[in-house]
Amino acid sequence: MASETFIPLLNDALSARADLFDDRHEGALRLFNGFLEGYPGLAVDLYGRTLVLLNHAARPETLEMSLREAQEFYLSRLPWLQAVVMKIRHSEKLKERRGVVLFGEKLDTCINEHGVWYALDLLLNQDTSLYLDTRNLRSWAFQTLAGKTVLNSFAYTGSLGVAACAGGARRAVHIDHNTAFLNIARLSYSLNGLPVDDADFLGTNFFTQTKHFRLTGAVFDCVFLDPPFFSTTNQGIVDLVNHTKRVINKVRPLVADNGWLVVINNALFFSGADFLHILEDLCVDGYLSIETLVPVPPDITGYAQKPKRDLPADPKPFNYSTKIAILRVRRKE
Repeated sequence: MASETFIPLLNDALSARADLFDDRHEGALRLFNGFLEGYPGLAVDLYGRTLVLLNHAARPETLEMSLREAQEFYLSRLPWLQAVVMKIRHSEKLKERRGVVLFGEKLDTCINEHGVWYALDLLLNQDTSLYLDTRNLRSWAFQTLAGKTVLNSFAYTGSLGVAACAGGARRAVHIDHNTAFLNIARLSYSLNGLPVDDADFLGTNFFTQTKHFRLTGAVFDCVFLDPPFFSTTNQGIVDLVNHTKRVINKVRPLVADNGWLVVINNALFFSGADFLHILEDLCVDGYLSIETLVPVPPDITGYAQKPKRDLPADPKPFNYSTKIAILRVRRKE
């Protein structure tokens, strides 16, 4: 796409998000979702004063010129930027997947969202160490879970548990097989003045740990279930298209009576209607009920009145391929 049509798309997207910028430049948002705003393959995120250019093209070289132009555009329009990182999702080089610094030297190491600090390592892996599409869910956790106990499974860098504890949760236990991710969660605790207890950061397998919890009768007021699209280990398989019920049923016994089970499905090719049907089927016995569906923020979904392209699968009644449902749980006597 020529510059004369590409740059106006970036400009329109930036103007639509003008009210999301904070004066201290400590927040995080998506500046451009090319798939829905007219330029597939390119996404642009902002973390504090660090710009992250995300090249998702199957043939990354096709976006090389566009990435240079995007960098020039944002450095011109946002002169307070201190660094630019480029991540190439389909690169054969691990370093390029994790991120290459194109401009500046000092990358942001934390952001502030709704008064809560989240630690970052923007070069840790191919993601940016904080998922922007679950921002509204973090807000829910902060506002709802005071005094509650929380299990944050597939915790990644622990942001959902961090939000809950910053809002007054009594305890959050994080499970993730990658201890490097959990170390980011520990840093977030420290940033918010929260006590760090090693027993709450479990670098272990989801299936092994949840089985242990079931056998020992552990229950939590809220369980977050945010698994990857597909994963296989010797202990079990996660498959959000074919085996969603199986994964949900691993944690369902761990939710206290009148507690919450929060389920996230980010499978791009799995429709919202199919996901909702699975949840409704699980609710037939009356011990689960759908309390609310949490929308993804508009900077992620794109501001175009009519998206430039459709998503691979229709997410309705959810508003994006990241589908978030909060279920209420009743336990049998």
